[in-house]
Formats: sequence, C-alpha cells, structure tokens
Amino acid sequence: MLGKKDYNEKLFLSFSLSNRVPEDNFYRRLKRILDLQFLYTLVKPYYGKEGQKSIDPTVFFRLMLIGYLENIISDRQLIEHVSMRLDLLFFIDYDIDEPLPWHSTLSRTRNMLPDALFEEAFEQVLGLCVKSDLVAGHTQAVDSAYIKANASLDSLEAKKPVEELHRHIQRVQQENNEDEDTPRRKAKHDRSSDDQKTVQANPRQLKDLDTHQQWFKTKEGGPLGSQDDRARYLSNKTHYSPVDPDARVAVKPGKPRQLYYMSSMSVDTSHHVITHMRAIHADRKDSLNLIALARQTQLRLKRHQLRMETLLADTGFSNGENYKYLEENNVTGYIPVHGQYEGTREGFTYEPEHDRWRCRQGEYATFRKIKYQKNHPEKHYRTVRADCKGCLLASKCIGKSHEKHIRITVYKDEYDRALERAKSHRGKYYKTLRQSTVEPVFGTLINYMGMRKINTRGIENANKIMLMAAIAYNLKKVLKYQRDNKLREFVASINNTCKTRYICTLTLL
Repeated sequence: MLGKKDYNEKLFLSFSLSNRVPEDNFYRRLKRILDLQFLYTLVKPYYGKEGQKSIDPTVFFRLMLIGYLENIISDRQLIEHVSMRLDLLFFIDYDIDEPLPWHSTLSRTRNMLPDALFEEAFEQVLGLCVKSDLVAGHTQAVDSAYIKANASLDSLEAKKPVEELHRHIQRVQQENNEDEDTPRRKAKHDRSSDDQKTVQANPRQLKDLDTHQQWFKTKEGGPLGSQDDRARYLSNKTHYSPVDPDARVAVKPGKPRQLYYMSSMSVDTSHHVITHMRAIHADRKDSLNLIALARQTQLRLKRHQLRMETLLADTGFSNGENYKYLEENNVTGYIPVHGQYEGTREGFTYEPEHDRWRCRQGEYATFRKIKYQKNHPEKHYRTVRADCKGCLLASKCIGKSHEKHIRITVYKDEYDRALERAKSHRGKYYKTLRQSTVEPVFGTLINYMGMRKINTRGIENANKIMLMAAIAYNLKKVLKYQRDNKLREFVASINNTCKTRYICTLTLL
C-alpha cells in the first residue's frame, strides 16, 4: 500500500543533543580534546563587573573555530549555519531552543579582544600537537602568500604631499583641469593616521604623478587588471586606502591588482603542523621578513623544548644578511641564491687571503671602501690607472674608464656557501620537501579554511584571522592523528590475535 507522510509540528517534551550527535562525530571528538578554560583568565581585564553579561569567551572562540573549519568567512552566514546543525550546537554548548548570539556580537568581540589572546590560543593548540608527537621541530619550511583585504581599489585616495612637492601637484591638477575635491566614491570613515596619508615617494617616483591624477579621471573599464595600463601607476607610496590603511596594493602574475595582506608562515616538515603564523604588510619583500620569522619560530619552538636546526625557503627569501643570521644562530638554511647574485667577475680571480681580485695580466683590484646600494652593503674594489694603461685587454675590460671597478656584496662568503648547499644532493631533496610541505598548507588554508579573504580591517585583526585559521588546521591534524593511531592499534591487535591463533594451531598439530 502506498504510504504518505503527514507532518505535524510538535512541541518537544524531552530532547537531548548529546543523544543525537554520534560518538565519532568530528565536533564531538574535537570537544573532548579542546580545553578553553584558560580564556577566562586572559579576557577578564577587558570586561567590567557591572552591566549586561557578554558572550561566553569559550563560545566565541568555538564559533570562530567553526567558521574556519566550515570555510565560512561571513559572521552572519556563520550564525545561520550553526543554527541548522545539531552537532555544532552541541559543540558550543547551546540547546536546540536557545537563541544564538547576534552576528554583530562576534565582530565586536573580535575587535575588542587583544592579539595576545589569539597568540595564546595558538600556543595551546601547538602544545597539543607537540604532545601528540606531531612536531619534530628540527626542520621548518617557511613561505608567505597574499591574502585579499576587505577593501577595493576604488577606495584609494592620493596621499597628501610634503611641503616641497605641493607646488608640483597643484601644477599637475591645473593642467588636468581637476580640482582636488573632485567627487568620487569616498570612505565614510577615514581610519588612517597622518603618516599613512603622507607621500613617501622620492622625486623620481613622482615624475608620473600626472598619470596618477589621470587615473582618477578615467574610472571606466571596470576592475583594474594586472595588464591594465592604468593599474601600473598605483603605488603604496602615493596612494592609501582610508577604508583599511594597513592594506597594501600588490599584484600576482596573471591576477588583478588588489589590496592585500601578507601571511608569513612556518610549517614543521614531519607532519605539516603550522608552527608560526603572522600577518604583515604586503609591500614588504620576503627577504626582509625572514629574520623576524626565523627568530619568532625559534622562540616558539623553544617554549616547547624543541630546537630548529634547518630552515627551508624559496628564492624570494635570499639575502646575505639572512644567510649570516642563520649561520650565527646555528641554523642551516637551504635557500636558493637569487639570480642577480654574481660571485665572480669574468677574467678576475679572487684571492681571499689578501681580499683582492687579480686580472689575467697579473694586476690587482684592491679593496677601497664599503658603500650601500639600496641599504645593501657592497665592497668596492679598484685598480690603479697606471695598472690598466697600455693593457691589450683594456677596451674589453674597462671600456672608456681609466681603471677597473668591481662591486660585490660583503656577504660573498655566505652567498657562496648557500649556493653550494642549494646545488648539493641534500639541497635538491630539501627543495622538493619544501614544495610538498608549506605550499599545500597555504593552498588548504586559502581554499578550504576561510583564509581566501580577510573579513575584518586592520593588520591586528588580520593577524587574528590568520591565527584562527592556523588553529583550525592544527586541530584537524590532531584529530586525524588520533583516529589513525586508533586504527593502527586496532590493526595491531588483530595481527596479534591472528598470530596467537596461528601459533596455537601449530602447537596442536
């Protein structure tokens, strides 16, 4: 007989979430291992003793954690999602008929709580990974990636010029027949400081200032892509975003030019556990961030009685100062040398015992002084005019000059050792290991764990977002390890049982 379901909504007389959530449910297992009682002590100074009670800090942290585990970056969508899942309600200790916090409560609480709270939460979860033997510590792979900021290029404003450049800008504006207060899409609130509004470009970079002003007049054409002629004139030294002053203009190959933050991360190569995560400005080069990244990773591992011995990074982190720092701190760095490095000069042989260069004619370019090229120290070597006079190779060697000039980095020895390590068999192995370690972790965080875009504003809040994503990633590692460990124990018990039965059978025979 054909059946037909009749639905009549009832009032629940007795209902228990714990009975409805399976024992092997992910969030039930996560609730068993996640102890958040330390949060009460950390957040106590930020709440008063009177007034309406706030959201429980442990509930807030669990809700944030759910967002990254479920790849949800919207607070409003997160609350709607949690309200429809029994296991999520059980995880945050809410009953089925209990109203959830407003989505605005999450954003206000996140802005109020300090960065140190999220750092401490990350430390607690990392300690859980260390206790589970998921972190070896001796080999760390580091990398960085752009993360989209919560601001658009349309919000950019021209920085205020310093006094000596004011006349030039007025002249450019008059030539373009454009007033400084031309109506455009402006931010409701300008969150930038006076320093962030001030032009930081040198006169050479300001030669194209008329092109910057022209860019504001020609807004047609949609978003500015990386191949757009207008986009290449955007600079962090001449423009800023009043919506999010900490965001920086950057571009990826083949991607639109946008406002980004930089995520700097180190990963343990044993089980791919994240050992350090930090948000930095996107206009800084990777090579300028390595020393701070290595130092912070060392300190974090030291707090867990671990020691970093080897550091793996790509060519973007290549820098003589970085090589020297790692060697002084007894860390072996496998970082490929940048292609611009020249350790030798054609036709010259370096004599380290005398710190000089000998040419094919037996003359010497001796050390004269150290100069700085873009804040990078270089040794300057030069021959004497009499040495090159009458030389048959002078036309090819020195051209129209009177003597030979050689400029080379003061970190030549460090560069040469790094180059030798990178070309070794172990260096090639570590290159493959780095590519298979840190890059997949970034891919997982960006595509599947809510780090594709920063849904807050300010570099401190961006750091909180990245730390929460790293916490979620590490917790999944712990749960996966526990499940795999139970599976291994189960298989081992079966093997032992089968082996015992086999021995008993042979004994009876």
